[in-house]
Amino acid sequence: MTRDLATPRHDWTLAEVEALFEQPFMELVFQAAEVHRRTFDPSEVQLSRLLSIKTGGCAENCGYCSQSASFDTGLKAEKLMDTQAVLAEAMAAKAGGADRFCMGAAWRELKDRDTPKLAAMISGVKALGLETCATLGMLTADQARQLKDAGLDYYNHNLDTGPDYYADVVTTRTYQDRLDTLKHVRDAGMSTCCGGIVGMGEARRDRAGLLHALATLPAHPDSLPVNALVPVAGTPLGDQVKREGEIDPIEFVRTVAVARIVCPRSMVRLSAGREAMSPEMQALCFLAGANSIFVGDRLLTTANPAADADTRLFAKLDLRPMVTDRPQAVESAA
Repeated sequence: MTRDLATPRHDWTLAEVEALFEQPFMELVFQAAEVHRRTFDPSEVQLSRLLSIKTGGCAENCGYCSQSASFDTGLKAEKLMDTQAVLAEAMAAKAGGADRFCMGAAWRELKDRDTPKLAAMISGVKALGLETCATLGMLTADQARQLKDAGLDYYNHNLDTGPDYYADVVTTRTYQDRLDTLKHVRDAGMSTCCGGIVGMGEARRDRAGLLHALATLPAHPDSLPVNALVPVAGTPLGDQVKREGEIDPIEFVRTVAVARIVCPRSMVRLSAGREAMSPEMQALCFLAGANSIFVGDRLLTTANPAADADTRLFAKLDLRPMVTDRPQAVESAA
């Protein structure tokens, strides 16, 4: 009996994911494009906007991050933004065509004292008719429920990389810490946004390890961001990549294609690093199954393509923004 490629599997082996990476490039992209068309309209791309609501001073030592207090990157730490200022940004995002508004705070974990203010932000953004997303570090089960009650639709908590390379990226929290937060998010009834970063000096096996970890979660991520490392001076991985070179563009497209195949119903987001990608590279990523991007000229602290550049790209590729009536999980946990 032939398996439907668009039906999520949770029994992928690491060897199977590695074998996907090893396929001839044209065959891999063709297979990913076929899987994509089983579930999504290939001409539609979801537009999201990301805002840093609390910048810098993070206690984590993630080797790629400009916001870590462990590294001297020249970034000034700031306090949590005022709620009305966040809502003004959300209104501007909606006016610019965004369908989802994502709020990020540079914290190791959410503190209970900040939850009421965040709840006001979330409910305010929700009232504007936008999907809501937040990334606030590690959560307890109770905090996840409070965010859900405030109207949070998605919670972002990336695995960053495969488990074997993880200790080369961050040592202030474990892989299991990340998995525990994702469980709290799922148990609270929120959708998950979870992916990673490629181009941090990892091997292809580590990229396969990341996608294997995502594909074998109890429920696949509803959104799966694939970030290309933006090297930041002063960060260990940023300085390393500047010496050794960034990830090959074709290898990045391979990663997007494998993500689409192993998580067929996830929104695969072409995330950080897009500002440095050529139109041709982005086109290949969309062909390989990417169907979500961030819009706006900034992400958290790094550059993103200007709105007019994305408008030209969409026109050139005959793409249009995706419109969703309401957020919903792509699958339920078994």
